[in-house]
Amino acid sequence: MPLKRIPAAFAALVIATAACAEIPVPQSPAQISLSFAPVVREVTPAVVNIYAKRVVAARRSPFADDPFFEDFFRNFGRPTPRVQNSLGSGVILSPDGLVVSNYHVVGQATEIRVVLNDRREYEAEVLLGDKEADLAVLRLKGAEGLPALALRDSDSIEVGDLVLAVGNPFGIGQTVSSGIISGLARSGLFVGNARGYFIQTDAAINPGNSGGALVDIEGRLVGVNTAILSRSGGSNGIGFAIPSNLVARFLDQARAGARDYTRPWAGMSGQAVDADLAIGLGLAEPRGMVVSALHPESPFAAAGLATGDVVVAIDEQPVNSPHEMLFRLSARGIGNVARVAYLRDGARRVAELRLIPPPETPARDPRTIAGETPLQGLNVSNINPAVIAETGLPLDAAGVLVTGVDGFVRRTGLRPGDILLEINTREIATTADAERAAHDMQRTWELRFLRDGRAQSVRFRI
Repeated sequence: MPLKRIPAAFAALVIATAACAEIPVPQSPAQISLSFAPVVREVTPAVVNIYAKRVVAARRSPFADDPFFEDFFRNFGRPTPRVQNSLGSGVILSPDGLVVSNYHVVGQATEIRVVLNDRREYEAEVLLGDKEADLAVLRLKGAEGLPALALRDSDSIEVGDLVLAVGNPFGIGQTVSSGIISGLARSGLFVGNARGYFIQTDAAINPGNSGGALVDIEGRLVGVNTAILSRSGGSNGIGFAIPSNLVARFLDQARAGARDYTRPWAGMSGQAVDADLAIGLGLAEPRGMVVSALHPESPFAAAGLATGDVVVAIDEQPVNSPHEMLFRLSARGIGNVARVAYLRDGARRVAELRLIPPPETPARDPRTIAGETPLQGLNVSNINPAVIAETGLPLDAAGVLVTGVDGFVRRTGLRPGDILLEINTREIATTADAERAAHDMQRTWELRFLRDGRAQSVRFRI
């Protein structure tokens, strides 16, 4: 009787069965269970849903600030403020109710309601918030004995590590998604409302996940989910989280009673070293950040660095852009000492960097011009490193900054952000100089000022 050919599919099944026979029988529950369930049970009680309300001012009339037309349009089409609702997530970081979330979820909110996984509800207030970092710290009123997550050193994670994203996407209820760390040192990106340094993950993050937890397989917080890159609005596998090391500094300042987050001041500007710049600097490979400008009071200058040096590491962590450097300083924190590694003439050097807030020297001495003068209503302040940091002025900015125009002075064309140089040919170096010059008794006036780095002047008669 002729032999029949064995179907290929059946042969493959026999081979697979034989191979499976060689796999040892699991000897413990850990070998049997390939599940994130134990981690999820530990983490989810500490991840909360946040419902925030804020009053949004309606669009103003374009004539509202015009000194001629404002009276004609004072009561025309008066806008009515409206209430805007936002939905997001948060993470409990202490049993007494300190919660971290995104600033774009709770910033400027007039009412915040936080709902725990067990359906308990609390009113909350913002203790500390920062729009640039897109982080905020809340306190749950009357809370105690709450479940809280521990922070993991975000510098210890690697690409390929397993992570879970926990939040409240689309308001459907708490949801868990899994993935890996797919990228580190994502810096210089405009991600949501933030611009800085991010962890990248392919764990699904969707609207409503903002402020939720990104945890490792031991249930420790490695980041706060903040945004995604997507053309459709849904998850495409490219999500970003704010590293836990920066979250820790926010928590420290909130506990110390700060209302606004203060970053360590660098007093320095620079640019990433690309291939062409590396050749010009005589470097073997493009890495680091070259120092292009230093403020005289910069802690980098105090540590011995100079323009042309190439910063390559902070606390042994590589630095390849200004945003990475600022993140490293922020994660270290004001009052601490960081070790900065840099290259000068091809030689590697290391210096200690004392992290300080931007100095308030000279004193701001803010003044408002009053009385019978065409500059009535002008608000001015002396420029110092703190003012430079707050307003984004160039490091070499000095003199007197226009901080507000309210009243007759609006007719001169001055704007907030202008730097006064002269009033009626009198040099203006301090706010006291500006106040004295503002009361000159003359018919013809001339103002000289800097706007966006360009010198301008305006003349008028009274």
